[in-house]
Amino acid sequence: MKIVCSQSELAKGISIVSKAVPTRSTMPILECILIDASTNEIKLIANDMEIGIETKINGSIEKRGVIAIEAKFLQNLITKLHEGTIAIETDDNYKVKITCENKVVEVPGKTGEDFPYIPVISRNNPIVLSQMLFKDIVKQTIFSVSSNENNKLMTGELFDFHENNLKVVSLDGNRISIRNVELNQSVEDKKIIIPGKAVNEVSKIIGNSSDEKVNIFITDNHIIFEFDDTIVVSRLIEGEYFKIDHMLSSDYETKITINKKQMLDCIDLATIMANEGDKKPIILTINGSKMYLKIESNRASMNDDIDVKKEGKDLIIGFNPKYLIDALRVIDDEEVSLYMMNTKSPCVIRDDNNSYAYIILPININVN
Repeated sequence: MKIVCSQSELAKGISIVSKAVPTRSTMPILECILIDASTNEIKLIANDMEIGIETKINGSIEKRGVIAIEAKFLQNLITKLHEGTIAIETDDNYKVKITCENKVVEVPGKTGEDFPYIPVISRNNPIVLSQMLFKDIVKQTIFSVSSNENNKLMTGELFDFHENNLKVVSLDGNRISIRNVELNQSVEDKKIIIPGKAVNEVSKIIGNSSDEKVNIFITDNHIIFEFDDTIVVSRLIEGEYFKIDHMLSSDYETKITINKKQMLDCIDLATIMANEGDKKPIILTINGSKMYLKIESNRASMNDDIDVKKEGKDLIIGFNPKYLIDALRVIDDEEVSLYMMNTKSPCVIRDDNNSYAYIILPININVN
């Protein structure tokens, strides 16, 4: 095999597919990137058996072939080479010679025979989203996906398609994120659970254009994201997702509307009062037209107050400050509304248009 391409093109392709290279694996071949120049296209492929990524790069094929090269080495090497033309060629013993200007690097490669290619899956009736919208949806929900593998359902995001609407839900046992969007097409009703890692990696790869699209194809066991010159395939998580509708009641005893930036800045400042890992709650005291914020720890303490518009009863309630910060950071509105029942019931942050909702469980505090 021999291919010739630019350093920037190769580096970009490696950066994309490396997101599907496992850090450690019992199968050494999975720690490689496959360069497939067996047809008229140059493809880079990586596959950790849960997510597979394939991307095409521009270049010329002087001799067809396939080679697998250790991913970390290849990425480090190509990143450090100067921008210019790179040639990659192999011999019959799978030794790889990489040439850039006067530099020649030789490294052993591997035959691609054992490499698990991305499964060939029929792609019909795509669901089409703009890249910008997909990126926003992920940004506004991914932070409440659980990293605890003991509950597989929590490590994924629910994508609930109904006619021309999409509802995306994530939760980790302490909070729930919900994003509702209107699609430009009617689609078959379907509920699927996509691994959080898959949606997160796709959101990192795609651009931020409202004109560029992501085509989504769904089968019984897989989801395929197709955009630009890249395909990402992921297994779906099996099971029935948690029922959360009962937590979205419109009832409340206390509602406050507050300037989002003021609240975010205040809570963000409060977090430095406690040592990292010291889970001290921030206590909100809602009284009349003021919300008083207080946090105490062995390191420091802080008190502040912010003007609010209140409906209903006064209330004292405590939260993990990180959960409030994560939600407030991804809301674009200038003002936000918080709905609460009592000290022990979840707080709901939602807008009037039902485009988002964040449900956060409180922390038990002593109210004297």
